[in-house]
Amino acid sequence: MPGKEQKASPDSNAKNAAGDNIDMKDLLDSEDQVMTGEPEVVVDDDELLRLCKEKVCTQCQELAKVQDEKLRMAAETENLKKRLHREKEEFCKFATESVLEDLLPVLDNLDLALEHGRKSGQGLDLLSGVEMTRKLFLDILSRHNLEPLGEAGEDFDPAWHEALAQQPDPELEPGKICQVVQKGYRLKGRLLRPAKVLVSTACSP
Repeated sequence: MPGKEQKASPDSNAKNAAGDNIDMKDLLDSEDQVMTGEPEVVVDDDELLRLCKEKVCTQCQELAKVQDEKLRMAAETENLKKRLHREKEEFCKFATESVLEDLLPVLDNLDLALEHGRKSGQGLDLLSGVEMTRKLFLDILSRHNLEPLGEAGEDFDPAWHEALAQQPDPELEPGKICQVVQKGYRLKGRLLRPAKVLVSTACSP
């Protein structure tokens, strides 16, 4: 009758539900088609290997650079340690050099006193005391590795001797020390002062 609200029958409700299910199924199928329809990305094995090598090589180069820097710094540190050790040894070895060098004139004066005393033949008791003093002084200096240089009859060596002049000497071969004007000294193998000497030459026929 007009004006009355019509009730939906059970058959119509079932049909509507079935229609909704069909629409949902169609929607899911269409989404699957869209998803499966995307283009597949294919990576060639050679290309993948090349990319991996590039990445690895770059990292290897960076690691090698860091390693080289570490080795360089370690080498510089080791060289610095060695240099400081050498300088310390040199300082300890020759720390007394200037003091001993200042004492050489004292030895020179003792040598001159002995030379004049022997020539004059006077003051033998005093001369004996000077000889004992000189010997004691040399013994003390020798404990600090001070060595005298220059003896008559030795071969002339320009590394240790300074030739003041040459003179004929029938008793010596040419190139020998015939007279020591001033003693020389070396400290631990290093020249402190060369010996000043006269060198023999061949006698004229």
